[in-house]
Amino acid sequence: MKCDICGQKVNENFLNKPIGTYIWKKKKKKLVCSECQSKLTKEEIDEKI
Repeated sequence: MKCDICGQKVNENFLNKPIGTYIWKKKKKKLVCSECQSKLTKEEIDEKI
């Protein structure tokens, strides 16, 4: 899986769940990595997706 903002590969935990979060945008899930979450505000993330 890749982050929809930066394009880097998102690591997974032992249950194969991504270390990050999903954001719903127009009925589609977008994956955001934890690095982008810490760097950007919610408004900036919404603009870039």
